[in-house]
Amino acid sequence: MFERYIARQPIFDQRAKVVAYELLFRASARNVFEHRENASSSVIVDSIMLFDLQTLTGAAKAFINADETALLRGAPKLLPKERIVVEVLESVSPTPEVVKACKELTEAGYILALDDFLDQPKWRPLVDLATYLKIDFRTADCDARRIMADRYRRTHIQLLAEKVETQADLTSARSLGYTLFQGFFFAKPVVMEGREIPANKLVYVRLLEAISTPELSGEKIESVLKEEPSLIYKLLRYLNSPLLALRAEIHQIREAIQLLGETEFRRWVSIVAVVAMSSDKPHELIRTALTRAYYCEEISKHVRMAAKSSDLFLMGLLSVTDAMLDRPLQEILSNLPVSADVRVALCGGSNDFREVFTTMLAYERGDWPALSAAAGRLNCPEDKIPPCYLAAVERAKAIAA
Repeated sequence: MFERYIARQPIFDQRAKVVAYELLFRASARNVFEHRENASSSVIVDSIMLFDLQTLTGAAKAFINADETALLRGAPKLLPKERIVVEVLESVSPTPEVVKACKELTEAGYILALDDFLDQPKWRPLVDLATYLKIDFRTADCDARRIMADRYRRTHIQLLAEKVETQADLTSARSLGYTLFQGFFFAKPVVMEGREIPANKLVYVRLLEAISTPELSGEKIESVLKEEPSLIYKLLRYLNSPLLALRAEIHQIREAIQLLGETEFRRWVSIVAVVAMSSDKPHELIRTALTRAYYCEEISKHVRMAAKSSDLFLMGLLSVTDAMLDRPLQEILSNLPVSADVRVALCGGSNDFREVFTTMLAYERGDWPALSAAAGRLNCPEDKIPPCYLAAVERAKAIAA
């Protein structure tokens, strides 16, 4: 069996722009990730042979984990120096041999990051070579974060706060002078209560509501679209696209529904609505929503849920609306007539939709045991997950370029 897995987690700058992705690999379909002597070397080779960095990261750099074996073998040199950051794992011992290998990498033009950095004297030779220090906000206390910030923020080194899981973590990191941020906070933002949905975003919520009903009402959809004229323009432009090759004049929304077909019309509306709701949010949020939607749709055929692919697509798309609208997801869904399956899954319940959602989250985070467990419960072949995710990334990139 030739199975490989890859996940990516975005790294943001102070303007909430994605500047890099950390890529996480797995070399087998075992339920438990095992650290092996040649693990980093093998996944570096896999990233050349099986995965396209351009597809995975676009113009952003890739942070590639390197253990001691990979460093001593010079494995990172197999990857283009302008595309990657070599992330020296915390498990590496900074022996003279390791320091020499790292120096050779920097002299060859490679950039180094020190993962889960603790400011101990033994790391001094590698600190002198590093461009990034990754500080784990889950394990480093407030004093340690501040001391390291005071020591390094005015040097050539950039401080990266990882495991940022709350708004408080992010605020603290920014105030201390950290310039890069990574963590689950960006995938599952803090709940912010007592805020109304802005009027323009409310239009898109109502539009999602209109296309979530079993029977589409052209009259109702047209009424909502008229509140946001730019949407009508976008719809007409889409219908006039050479890709569709439609040769008919459109006079009413119901004609557009008929031409596209209900399934494709619902898809178009839901994508446009989600993209519009994300207009003042990090661009990565749009890409995440679309990637999740296409992944859920792609994987449906491998878990005997192809008949529910539209609902699965919508589930993935709606999974980040809490971040878009700064409101609890459960509250947002209470105003949308989505299927019970979607509602249960997104609100943390238990059903097959939730298992699909779990495989997606586990893949994004590189949580391989959780991925294997969820795939097992779905009776989903694990080797189908990577190509589904990569296809979803490509489709999302085409829309959210």
